[in-house]
Amino acid sequence: MTTSSTVHRSRAAGAVPSPAPARPSEVGRAPEGTALPGVPGPVDGAVVDAPPPAVSGRPGGPQRGGSVARPGRNRGEWRPAAELPVARVAVDVALAHLDRPFDYRVPEHLAAVAVPGVRLRVRFAGRLVDGYLLERLAESPHTGKLAWVEKVVSPEPVLTPEVAALCRAVADRYAGVLADVLRLAVPPRHAKAEAVATADAVDVAAPGEGSTGPAPAPAAAPAAGPVEPAAWRRYQHGAALLDALAGGRTAHAVWQALPGECWPDRLAEAAAATVAAGRGAVLVVPDQRDVAALHAACAARLGPDGVVALTAELGPAERYRRWLAVRRGHVRVVVGTRSAAFAPVDRLGLLAVWDDGDDLHSEPRAPYPHVRDVLVLRAHSAGAALLVGGFARTAEAHVLVESGWAREVVAERATVRAAMPRITALGETDAQLVRDPDSRAARLPHLAFEAARAALGAGRPVLVQVPRAGYLPWLACGTCRETARCRHCAGPLGLTGRRGRDGAHDDAAGLPHCRWCGRPDSAFRCPACGSRRLRAGVVGSGRTAEELGRAFPGTTVRTSGGGAPVLAEVAAQPELVVATPGAEPRAAGGYGAALLLDGWAMLSRPDLRVAEETLRRWFAAAALVVPHTEGGRVVVMADTAIPVVQALVRWDPAGHAAAELASRAEVGFPPAVRMATVEGTAGAVADMLAELPGVVEVLGPVELDPVGTAAGDEPPEIRERALLRVPRADGRAMAAALHAAQAARTARKVPDPVRVRLDPVEIG
Repeated sequence: MTTSSTVHRSRAAGAVPSPAPARPSEVGRAPEGTALPGVPGPVDGAVVDAPPPAVSGRPGGPQRGGSVARPGRNRGEWRPAAELPVARVAVDVALAHLDRPFDYRVPEHLAAVAVPGVRLRVRFAGRLVDGYLLERLAESPHTGKLAWVEKVVSPEPVLTPEVAALCRAVADRYAGVLADVLRLAVPPRHAKAEAVATADAVDVAAPGEGSTGPAPAPAAAPAAGPVEPAAWRRYQHGAALLDALAGGRTAHAVWQALPGECWPDRLAEAAAATVAAGRGAVLVVPDQRDVAALHAACAARLGPDGVVALTAELGPAERYRRWLAVRRGHVRVVVGTRSAAFAPVDRLGLLAVWDDGDDLHSEPRAPYPHVRDVLVLRAHSAGAALLVGGFARTAEAHVLVESGWAREVVAERATVRAAMPRITALGETDAQLVRDPDSRAARLPHLAFEAARAALGAGRPVLVQVPRAGYLPWLACGTCRETARCRHCAGPLGLTGRRGRDGAHDDAAGLPHCRWCGRPDSAFRCPACGSRRLRAGVVGSGRTAEELGRAFPGTTVRTSGGGAPVLAEVAAQPELVVATPGAEPRAAGGYGAALLLDGWAMLSRPDLRVAEETLRRWFAAAALVVPHTEGGRVVVMADTAIPVVQALVRWDPAGHAAAELASRAEVGFPPAVRMATVEGTAGAVADMLAELPGVVEVLGPVELDPVGTAAGDEPPEIRERALLRVPRADGRAMAAALHAAQAARTARKVPDPVRVRLDPVEIG
């Protein structure tokens, strides 16, 4: 085997070399005897009789690149391409020990369409597998016989050198496999959508012109409206950021939006300034609702044809059609969710992520990359600007500021105080406790009722944030307060609160149900104290809406999220809106008040990021309330002495992020260090840990809580998890060691899988 350190376009296609990937990849033919699991036969270059391969192209028209040679009837008659006869291919095989490109011969009849970036099919371990052509070479360092490229699936070059290098860097950072990252970056091909898009491109070409290159030239930049930086001048370095984008200069910034800020308009202004400089922008947001708001803001400035939205909800055909428009340079601005971070935008100038603390930005599929880290890698390699924005600030974003890699874009304290609502916590003054001695124990103290009545009287809606969905999702013993559990599987008991067709409560739903196996329990007895009494451990959004309806008769109560449809916006009228975190709808003109319920439930979760996540959710709700000068109030049901509550009262996301980072550095948790989790059976975890170098500190392993099973079923296999940590400077070495350990396991075909996650969002 030999190594290669670059991935570039073919010189025959007239393109320039791309940046080198994060680490060199081993290239060449797999050794004799190597086989995929369940597929007999070695990976070799033997010629096997097969029918001539088909070459996909535009229906009813010539292939890209002009005429092609006529193939022979069998491989014995195939001849290699006259120029650059070797193709370096990234095969779609997600095995760590095969995570490298392989060389194949390009037959003469595919030479014109086998350009870097196209999808193709090659024979690997005795079967045809998909792959991407990374580059064409004059010769291979492998001295043996090479197998042929069997088929070019489509002449469309979908994988750009820049995205290929980014995928390699992401795989290396997260100890993953390139094939897994490519599945995240490039959407599946939809032949019909590709044919329609190609026909449309041919229709708009001038008479006598054909499509001879790998992709059309980028379209001219759409006409962007004038970017007025007045709103950005409220922030320190805000106007300078916009000037850098308009001038095509690189800038890295962490932006804390003011309360009540229309953040879609600000991001649209940043994108418009980037487009005015002749460059493209990628804007990533957590969910579909944010995509719709940001897309509308960008379309208002750039026109409907100047921006495209990329989300999974579009469906395969429409998503691929829009993605092709971006790949061909017809659209310069992309708005989307996680996968949009890999969008192949031409002349990339701006990368932005909104609310990077939202767990939706963390990919649930291997190798589990986070959008923020992907954009940081891409900004560094592509020389693009990076903007990390939100009402809150994560410790990871603060690392970028503290290291000097990014500048913070924040407003003066006087500007923040003028824009924020009045925020009140429990026990803030002695007078409050004297007036309502039971305020700390009550779910809705007198202070909350007072704020809600004032807002409703002023004709404004009131937002009520509830941390849990459902009715009574968690029940506890009424005597000893132990969690009520199912006698069959030990799962937690709860009440669903379902109603019948006549609106009355369903009798079956009135019984406690197990949230794991679904069995009702009509004869609960606490195993700790023997009591049969039950109490609510936490109240869900459904029960909260019922209670508020009784407390405010004659007032409309609406729910958003938690099983109910998520509302995008509510009218400027007196009503109560009960929402779970992340499902808070915007209010026309702003809310008059916000009640943040069950602060203890938000802060009692056993997770490293609990304070950061709680503050992020509170900021998101409080930012929808009008300023205190217009009567806006926020009441948080948590003790005022808690540091995270004080950060909310002062509206100080940067200060809380700095304190959070310092506390994590003191105990050695990310982002002050690089951390990884290794999960699997006890033997598999021990096998992985034995492969690691001594520089890696191991915490554990510990047993994971088994998932409940029904009575009579076999007990679940015990799984363990180990935490690994190293200093930030050794993070790349730990990732390489974990990748090597996984490669050794897959090469030995060890049956027990091990899940490896670097920089996990949840540590516990």
